[in-house]
Amino acid sequence: MKDLAPDIFRQRLIMEGYWGIRVDERAVRNYLTGLAATVGLTAYGEPIVFSPASGEGRPENAGFDAFLPLIDSGISGYFWSASRFLSVVLYSCTPFETDAAVAYTREYFGVEGEIAQMTL
Repeated sequence: MKDLAPDIFRQRLIMEGYWGIRVDERAVRNYLTGLAATVGLTAYGEPIVFSPASGEGRPENAGFDAFLPLIDSGISGYFWSASRFLSVVLYSCTPFETDAAVAYTREYFGVEGEIAQMTL
């Protein structure tokens, strides 16, 4: 991908995997704040977690959509309840350790298999 703004530092990490714990709104909130703390990024607000009301959308897509605003960007998370699947995007204008983010995510969610990841 061509870097259209080489004067602006950006680091992006996408993590995906299947969780092995009970996930609810509180678990999602705690994960986002814990992930930010683990990689040394500072939030400037509380996590926002959405979950469509029962009957909205397709049942296989039910779960949680979440966002945590960071001083230097943000963390977005998408959690499918039926398949117990997560997809998290950590976007920062400050460098962070991707290995620490992956390890925290694996431990927090009890991911037993691989966590697919892509760094940009």
